Amino acid sequence: MAEKIECAVIGGGVVGLAIARKLAMSGREVVVLEAEEHFGTHTSSRNSEVMHAGIYYSTGSLKARLCYAGRNALYRYCAEHAVNHRRIGKVIVACDESELAGLEKYRRQAEVNGCDDLRMLTQQELEDMEPEVRCVAGFLSPSTGIIDAHGLMLAYLGDLESHGGALALRSPVLSGRLSSEGILLEVGGQESMSLLCRTVVNSAGFNAQAVARSFEGLAPVSVPSTYYAIGHYYGLSGKAPFNRLIYPVARQDWLGVHVTIDLGGQVKFGPDFAWIDRIDYRFDESREAAFYKAIRRYYPGLKDNALRPGYTGIRPKIHGPGEPAPDFVIQGPHDHGVPGLVNLYGIESPGLTSSLAIGDYVTGLLGP
Repeated sequence: MAEKIECAVIGGGVVGLAIARKLAMSGREVVVLEAEEHFGTHTSSRNSEVMHAGIYYSTGSLKARLCYAGRNALYRYCAEHAVNHRRIGKVIVACDESELAGLEKYRRQAEVNGCDDLRMLTQQELEDMEPEVRCVAGFLSPSTGIIDAHGLMLAYLGDLESHGGALALRSPVLSGRLSSEGILLEVGGQESMSLLCRTVVNSAGFNAQAVARSFEGLAPVSVPSTYYAIGHYYGLSGKAPFNRLIYPVARQDWLGVHVTIDLGGQVKFGPDFAWIDRIDYRFDESREAAFYKAIRRYYPGLKDNALRPGYTGIRPKIHGPGEPAPDFVIQGPHDHGVPGLVNLYGIESPGLTSSLAIGDYVTGLLGP
């Protein structure tokens, strides 16, 4: 016989925890079903840990709206909950004259998206701020920051549990059946069970499509295709030569090999970008030469043998090579016709920054 619960959130990453937190705080009985042994083991822990300002995203898109709202909420949340973070700032640079148009495009889009604190920098200001960076122009985004992603997830989990919610680890969702009584989930693991839920939020990251396809009664046409893209990160040996994050103007369909400084003061470069056909976190050290070449465009002082292999992350994509990058896809009952169900697809960057705003948005889709 199935156990009954008001709400199940599938996926214990930063976005799933943020959604569950908000649902619990709104008075719902909530359980988070996480397939792995720990929360946040995939996309949430294999990223740049950047709090994005919202510069690049298309006008009116969910990414633009939720990033802007989420950024402001996240800074407040971190201050109130003692989550380690730092408003370090980011300098976006054009390495040569051919990139000036791209830099200006970023600046205009950022202003449309509500980033009203950007500042164009003179050559002297650039040299004073980042003496090791070589570029022809750049601007400062003072609202970009860095954050302890694990600490943030712990804070979200604490809020969830203090409002009566629970996290169930090693609890993969095997299938679902939609009925007039609710959504019946079959949950595997050592203690397999059936859960009859009034509402379900599918926030399973790059497994979200597979979970949705297992739901009997959900139209397959509503589920987008699944693609994966891997990014490598290299660390820098020695003292950090930068004071802020450094982002070059993108030359392809990604933001390029940029500079991130973590909360411990260590510099990492990345990510790069490559399409893959399965989840595989192995580090490809043959990419090292390409990293040196890309980094030396703006940091010519990079010494030989200064890079060390770091880690990889995989983005949950809903578009393939050569296709335009889509917006976040957050489908509520109005979109797919199933009462009480929300599916989230393609929640990559700026998902972490947007997490609190996504929690608000999903809660609104489910209604009272």
